[in-house]
Amino acid sequence: MTGLDMMRNPLTDNARLALDTINREPTDGIPAWLLNVMEHAHIGRLAGLSDDAYMREPEATYLAMQRALGVSLMDQYLWDNPLTMGDKGYEGRELGATTGGGPPVLDGIVIDSPEAVVEHLERVVFPSLVRAEHMFDEEARCHEIMSTEIALQERVGPTMLKSGYAFVAFPCLAYGTYGYEPYFSAYALYPEVMERHFALQADLALRNNRAAARAYVEGGLPPLYRLDHDMADSRGTLVRITTLDRLWFPHFARCLEPLLKTGVNLIWHCDGNLMEMVPRLLDVGIAGFQGFQYEDGMDYERICRMKTRDGRSLIIIAGASVTRTLPMGAPDDVKKELDWLVKNGPPVGLFLGGSSSIAPGVPWENMVTLKEGLAYYRRYGRKGLA
Repeated sequence: MTGLDMMRNPLTDNARLALDTINREPTDGIPAWLLNVMEHAHIGRLAGLSDDAYMREPEATYLAMQRALGVSLMDQYLWDNPLTMGDKGYEGRELGATTGGGPPVLDGIVIDSPEAVVEHLERVVFPSLVRAEHMFDEEARCHEIMSTEIALQERVGPTMLKSGYAFVAFPCLAYGTYGYEPYFSAYALYPEVMERHFALQADLALRNNRAAARAYVEGGLPPLYRLDHDMADSRGTLVRITTLDRLWFPHFARCLEPLLKTGVNLIWHCDGNLMEMVPRLLDVGIAGFQGFQYEDGMDYERICRMKTRDGRSLIIIAGASVTRTLPMGAPDDVKKELDWLVKNGPPVGLFLGGSSSIAPGVPWENMVTLKEGLAYYRRYGRKGLA
């Protein structure tokens, strides 16, 4: 089978379960979403291999782990991501604009003030975005997306369905480039410049997303894409929601229209407390959510009762908490949380996994319980609830 065959007509029960769940069809079991386990020894053990197997053969071991866990759906292909960590996390990580590295110097401009952010945007970024939009080749981009996704499906094999990630564009907050204090100060002081940045990003994104929409239609790609941009912390959105309503949401909405017209399900990755954004994202046309920080105020039960703007159940990728339950709980806590996720999840369209990447330090017993829980609900589905 080619990757295209695997996407259009999955022949394994596991991959078919993922596609049926995306399409909100009733299923006997609940599929698992990828588990990005970061502790090297855990990867090897979960794959049924030695503790050092991942360091010796990282890609093969990472894929073996996903298969052993019974994963049905993979969007990000993160086989080398755990190589960025040691046993205690980001040991010796290079410092940057948001990690204590000091003011970045971009194109000769020291980003040490909101005015420096504005200068760099107006002098460098805006002209670059205009040129990129003018020169954008939608035909070439469409074929690039299709060929990349098909090749990735062939690499992960027929037991998992590869869904979309990292090829749809939309306006983003540029704190990662400029640092938190300079960027958010500029956001507050110069809203007209910020909206200009969002508008130019959206102009380019619209061209890209027309190509992506063609790739979905012409390539028959699985109709699911996960949008990913952190816009909240534990307190709420990083900027006031009223400013997003005025400056960001109109441009976000318009650049996604080509994809929404194809019927592809766009879901949003959640970090922090995004409750204020949830109804607005649904109004735009978002079809579901992934990655809930329940302890920060994300009301999972309430969200799962919500509907898309055309009245359908949401697609929900739920998971055991990687910031609370898995690292600090006991095996019984992991089991109870999985039960709670299933009991309160949508009647169709539910995936299970971890709420995000699983950092080093999670007790092995909790990983075993998570593996057993995913296998249990993949086999019994909602009928498995006690």
